[in-house]
Amino acid sequence: MRILIATAGSRGDVAPYTGLGVALRRAGHEVALAATETFEPLADEAGLEFRPLPADHRAHGAVRGRRELLRAAAAFVTELGEGFAEAVDRDTDLLLLSATTAPLGWHVAEATGIPGIGVYLQPTTPTGDFPPTVTGTRSLGRFGNRAAGRFALGMADRVFEPAVARLRARLELPALTAARMRRRQEESGWPVLHGFSEALVPRPSDWPAGLAVTGPWWPYVGGDRRLPAELEDFLAAGPPPVLVGFGSMAGGEGERLSGIAVRALRRAGLRGVLQSGSAGLAAEGDDVLTVGDLPHALLFPRLAAVVHHAGAGTTAAALRAGVPSVTVPVTADQPFWAGRLAAVGAAPAPIPFRSLTAEGLGDALARVVREPSYMQAAATVARHMTAEDGSGAVVSAVGRLTGLKPPPSGPTT
Repeated sequence: MRILIATAGSRGDVAPYTGLGVALRRAGHEVALAATETFEPLADEAGLEFRPLPADHRAHGAVRGRRELLRAAAAFVTELGEGFAEAVDRDTDLLLLSATTAPLGWHVAEATGIPGIGVYLQPTTPTGDFPPTVTGTRSLGRFGNRAAGRFALGMADRVFEPAVARLRARLELPALTAARMRRRQEESGWPVLHGFSEALVPRPSDWPAGLAVTGPWWPYVGGDRRLPAELEDFLAAGPPPVLVGFGSMAGGEGERLSGIAVRALRRAGLRGVLQSGSAGLAAEGDDVLTVGDLPHALLFPRLAAVVHHAGAGTTAAALRAGVPSVTVPVTADQPFWAGRLAAVGAAPAPIPFRSLTAEGLGDALARVVREPSYMQAAATVARHMTAEDGSGAVVSAVGRLTGLKPPPSGPTT
């Protein structure tokens, strides 16, 4: 079977699908990954065919507030929709669509007759169990949480509306709003598989059938990958260090954040590894080392703790390694995952990005490294994760669901 996985966003929105793609390929499928051109090396390393999507999330600058997030998302989606259809080969037998590409992929599926399955890294369907991932962590009660979830989906539909209109015209489909297409998919029972751990987010009790939580999908790491010699020497020269990194967040704030990180580490009496990321973190000293992109799976098990922005992928990687976190969420779904880490006891209360100080970060690091409960909680979740085979669950689901057809066209609006 020829399968196309389509995803878009930052590295954390793409890397997990490389491991999923490899699992599907090993099950005998032909797999291509569609993502923005920045991530072609990830597909190449995993041995997956790559198809470029015409957008780049980095082009829209640093995103910190909700308004900035909505503006950047609208610009990104508009670019993405311009050439999304071209990435879908008509010989494709199945589309696997991320939360960022599904609102476009549904229309391509209608035009081509190719069936699709959702493969999401975040829970997006409204539930009474918790508020939507993009609105924070404070519960509004079961009715309020569901209402907020519907409102969040409505906002997402507004972001996608211009791109959807242009895409449908390009595909020679009758006009249909993004909101109506979403309702059509929901009414048809369109299946969605979620790549996170039930130890972190149990499957909501009020979700409809067809929505499943499989466990995480891990980024592909080749068997010959090794940590750089300089990092190996640093790890061997003393006790386990703390990693500080903000992934694709905090662009342009490298100097400020680097100073905060180094002062916090020294206040806590800890060695540190700064991961440069989009922020451009950098520092020198006997007790600190700066590194670039590295596989979390190789480095995290050798750390005392991880300071991070609480992206879904980094959150899962820290738990998989059984190490505690100190979270500094910036925007989007990051406060949600930061709250989940605190709820399971693997991290203290999140430090909002705008409130970050060397004193606050240093005190939080001293606490998570020296109080055994944080490490114990992370280890408990890690044991749960070892029993989850997220990619295997998707492989099995693909085998069960490949007879699905796109829902029939309904009335236009």
